[in-house]
Amino acid sequence: MLKDSFGRVHDYLRISLTDRCNYRCLYCLPDPEFSKGYGGDKMSADEIVGIASVFVKQGVRKIRITGGEPLVRKDAGEIIRRLAFPDVKLVITTNGSRVHEFMDDFVASGIRSVNVSLDSLERNTFKQLSQRDDFDQVYENINLLINKGFHVKVNMVVMNGFNDHEIVKFVEWTRHTAVHIRFIEFMPFPGNHWRPAKLISYAEILQRIHATFPEVIKLEDGPHDTTKKYQVKDHSGTFAVISTMSEPFCSGCNRLRLTSDGKMRNCLFSKTETDLLTPFREGKDIVPLIQSCLHGKHWMLGGNSGENWGLSATEEKKRTMMGIGG
Repeated sequence: MLKDSFGRVHDYLRISLTDRCNYRCLYCLPDPEFSKGYGGDKMSADEIVGIASVFVKQGVRKIRITGGEPLVRKDAGEIIRRLAFPDVKLVITTNGSRVHEFMDDFVASGIRSVNVSLDSLERNTFKQLSQRDDFDQVYENINLLINKGFHVKVNMVVMNGFNDHEIVKFVEWTRHTAVHIRFIEFMPFPGNHWRPAKLISYAEILQRIHATFPEVIKLEDGPHDTTKKYQVKDHSGTFAVISTMSEPFCSGCNRLRLTSDGKMRNCLFSKTETDLLTPFREGKDIVPLIQSCLHGKHWMLGGNSGENWGLSATEEKKRTMMGIGG
């Protein structure tokens, strides 16, 4: 069992298969300078599966496959199937552009829950935010997943002046469709030009929704949920808010992260990383390193504070959201 110094049990591992992505979303990687040093798959399939198996033996019971965009990796299908450990829930986060190519791999690996990033229901806004004209393909793939019986969560990063006018439209989508919307407060990372004026808070998101849908039901949140979940009465789907900026939820954190170059991060906003790949390649026991990294975890937000806390780089490199894996 993996516990931090505050007694929190960590049984959830997020693995970034690659730091490459076929999109250039404004909140993730808007500046070319922050892509320097990225662009390769640092761990082999054997190394990803091998390091993941160490975490599983230490008590990890949920693995989320992330990126960059995990499905741009050539051997993504193989890795997905090999990460299907017994008694471990396997899920994935993707931008949805290549989902149709991996349906057999999802089914074979037992994946039943898929998070798809979709920041706009308008083609032009989608193109502006992602720098790609792929709206139709992503939307079709979301419907494909729903029709195949997958539990589909749609992640929408809310940015003031860009897509905040679509909040109600996303909730309306849940009326007849079993889709689960997750509004994410815009978070600061190196290179994404975050500033307070771009933030639409949890409270404001709810206020806008209540103005159109007065019968909103608060759903029960789990002890480790990052979301505050709701449902409009008689709607087929649900919506939730991830309130990292206005109401952090760190007290119930059970997440660990493995970057595409084999570094362990104990928090999304951590300023330090622990290299697991080098000692793993040398045949060394990486369990003490995992435990030491976890023991150094701060109570909240990676120990950051101050107005620009999320904009600082790690000790090793400037880690954007794409480089961390979300």
